[in-house]
Amino acid sequence: MTSFQPRVFSGVQPTGNLHLGNYLGAIANFVPLQDEMPAIYCVVDLHAITAKHDADGLAGVTREVTAAYLAAGIDPAKAIIFNQSQVKEHAELAWIFNCVARMGWLNRMTQFKEKAGKNRENASVGLFAYPTLMAADILAYRATHVPVGDDQKQHLELTRDVAQKFNNDFAERIVALGLGVDNPNPNPELPDQLYFPLTEPIIAGPATRIMSLRDGTKKMSKSDPSDLSRINLKDTAEDIAKKIRKAKTDPEPLPSEMEGLKDRPEAENLVGIFAALSGLSRDQVLADFAGQPFSVFKPALADLAVEKLAPITGEMNRLVADPGHIDAVLRDGAERAAAIAEPVLKDVRRICGFLECR
Repeated sequence: MTSFQPRVFSGVQPTGNLHLGNYLGAIANFVPLQDEMPAIYCVVDLHAITAKHDADGLAGVTREVTAAYLAAGIDPAKAIIFNQSQVKEHAELAWIFNCVARMGWLNRMTQFKEKAGKNRENASVGLFAYPTLMAADILAYRATHVPVGDDQKQHLELTRDVAQKFNNDFAERIVALGLGVDNPNPNPELPDQLYFPLTEPIIAGPATRIMSLRDGTKKMSKSDPSDLSRINLKDTAEDIAKKIRKAKTDPEPLPSEMEGLKDRPEAENLVGIFAALSGLSRDQVLADFAGQPFSVFKPALADLAVEKLAPITGEMNRLVADPGHIDAVLRDGAERAAAIAEPVLKDVRRICGFLECR
């Protein structure tokens, strides 16, 4: 290999109750990428057990995320779709990366601090080491690109740090074993020959982070006790319209420019959702609704949301009712994913110097 093959990788955690944030922040961005380069989309069920989980329901929510992939337009004939636990190379490479990554790097991860809260001493080691497993997810396929939202940028930076340190630590062995790839961006911090690429982020569209409908300063989340805070992908048209109608706003009309949304988080969130669903920029949305009150904007947003989400909800429901089909998609995807990851791990074991005796 003289250059890294372009490849996109990403995944969604199967935690149940998929919502608009999952769709606009991740899944919707996966669809066009499958036509631009080879794509691998994973249901990251190993990540799902880093905190207490419902073992009885894990298989069901794994199928639900897969159904959302398919319903959104990801084609299993184009992209590889599988659940992470079925390709053992993820876990093996994660251990190797635990030995490459530094404690200081992981201590800086803000998402661990947010999820562990004040109970850090009782958080699982898996939750702390979540970013090294994410690095393994990506680099097991030597993926060159990852679509990321705001909350995952730091983890992708750590993935790049892990790749860089691995390339540097084992630079001589990589060359001696003939496993190197010419560094596409020569610089003094990296050798001329690399094994892992420094994965590039693909920054998502106008709504990279969807916020709560009840509090524009908090991310939309399934764990919020108020169901009115989120639009679930399984919501009916009536539910969607009610939640948007009740969404928190302010008494001011919509401005004509983005500067007018400063210090108006709820208004900015609804404009961002409209932009992402419509494919327009936020500036275009504001141009269309400048000076209009939310009594005009909210019904238009509700109609748009129903138009875009109702077909996905219907197809998800149809697919979930046929678990055999979903399992067949995942089985085929796991076999295709393993065919890529197995040779990578074989190379990594050689680079690390492990004795191969079977």
